[in-house]
Amino acid sequence: MEITAQLVKQLREKTGAGMMDCKRALVEHNGDLQAAEEHLRKKGLMDAAKKSSRTAADGLVAFAISSDKKTASLVEVNSETDFVARNEKFQDLVEGIAKVALETENVLEATFADGKNVKDSIDQLISLVGENMTFRRAKKINVSNGVISAYIHSSVKPGMGKIGVLVSLEAEGDFCPNKLDEFGKKIAMHIAAANPSYLCSKCVPADVAQKEKEIAIAQAKELGKPDNIAEKMAEGRLKKFFEECTLIEQVFVMDGKAKVSEVLEQFNKDNGFNVKISGFTKFVLGEGIEKVESNFAEEVASFMK
Repeated sequence: MEITAQLVKQLREKTGAGMMDCKRALVEHNGDLQAAEEHLRKKGLMDAAKKSSRTAADGLVAFAISSDKKTASLVEVNSETDFVARNEKFQDLVEGIAKVALETENVLEATFADGKNVKDSIDQLISLVGENMTFRRAKKINVSNGVISAYIHSSVKPGMGKIGVLVSLEAEGDFCPNKLDEFGKKIAMHIAAANPSYLCSKCVPADVAQKEKEIAIAQAKELGKPDNIAEKMAEGRLKKFFEECTLIEQVFVMDGKAKVSEVLEQFNKDNGFNVKISGFTKFVLGEGIEKVESNFAEEVASFMK
């Protein structure tokens, strides 16, 4: 019997299971809806959609780095609770997703070694564990000559935790990968602590810098300053803004005195390298997700329905 899209849709609407799970069940049972539904129930795949409306703001951030340290990925996979984030099966799934993200941009459709794609694997674990889970985001970065270093804050196991940072270091000529990676980890730790928004002042979008300047001028005029003085005060305010929000201009947290640019310059001088920081990315678990607080008694009751 031909397994049509309409038949798959019908089974999905009836069971709430994933599209691929519905299709496989129909293929296995030659299009018999009732038998396919029973199959999904036995596999525990009918509950994932019911849980998808619940907020998943916990979970894990994880990274994967290629053996030559020239390619790295950072992913965030969410669960509803920290309890599930400490579940070994969830951690294995997150680790697998981070590795998949090294190879592809279309992470959800990527296939694991067992033949299941990422989306279906998440749905199966939702049914097994009983919590909503979502793949939220992934970022992949590369260097042509140098290394990518990583740091995880609040680590629950190597390579995964609550905050993840990747920093790319490009080098000209010869360099020692281990020394460069050691230095890169310190920069990544700084990024986790100091939370820069941009790499350097030139990386700040013109409209963002202009807005900061306009606000500073308006504040100066509110104090009764003339236009020429307001302009100078705004330039000073903009310089301070760059020092606060750009990595290169920030004061290095492990030193408390020198700027990151000066620390990098000294590192190159001490080791005979010519290295520059070419980029970074940082994921904070649950950042921007509005977590709905629920009454525990009501939540327990809802599971009994």
